[in-house]
Amino acid sequence: MAEELIILVLIVLVASLLQTSTGYGFSIIGTPFLLLIYPVHTAIQINIILSICLSAFMIFKIRKEVDNSLLIRLIKGSIMGLVLGIFVYLYLDIRVLKMIVGALILVLTVLIIFKLTMDRTRNKDFLTGGISGLLTTSIGVPGPPMLLYFSGAGIDKTTLRSTTLAYYLFVYFASLVMQISFGGTSKEAWVSSFLAMLPLFAGILLGQLLFKWISQKTFRIITYVILIFTGIYLLVTSF
Repeated sequence: MAEELIILVLIVLVASLLQTSTGYGFSIIGTPFLLLIYPVHTAIQINIILSICLSAFMIFKIRKEVDNSLLIRLIKGSIMGLVLGIFVYLYLDIRVLKMIVGALILVLTVLIIFKLTMDRTRNKDFLTGGISGLLTTSIGVPGPPMLLYFSGAGIDKTTLRSTTLAYYLFVYFASLVMQISFGGTSKEAWVSSFLAMLPLFAGILLGQLLFKWISQKTFRIITYVILIFTGIYLLVTSF
């Protein structure tokens, strides 16, 4: 129990620091390691509960930086994805989804590294929200499609961080309600989330300090590392 608690504290501290400084990373880094010490559905719900707390805390500080029109399109697009994702969470083989998503992330990341660019459009905003919503209710990781899209579109780091955090607040809350309603929850998920609150907020404070020192170039490098890690993780755990 003590060993698991120490691992939980370290996971949450590092993941929240990365999330706060870049706008991404809590689910991408946290979920794989939480799965090492918790059952699948428990790990996903711990990740979602903590992500809601992180987004709620941060949004009051950066709400003026949010691109509201983009946020609304992402939320509208996510609704269908959330519904489809809950069926994946409850009934389908998650390994198949992991394999497909992992392969796509790696391919698209390589394309972006080699200067693939894409224009932002209303339809692409909706589609990105839809895919992100599906991944949230199914495996608790909404970030990769948004990270790929925003990186390819060249959105600046301040708008990216604030808009994604605002979006996460909606999509995680909706996902948690749907998971509890259709699949239930566990005492372990809530107790572990409560125990992780202190390292969560410590990571938030450290991440805010780090954000001021990260250049746009460094931000892109961190983005690529996160995406490659996610793609490899999803592929490895799908077998």
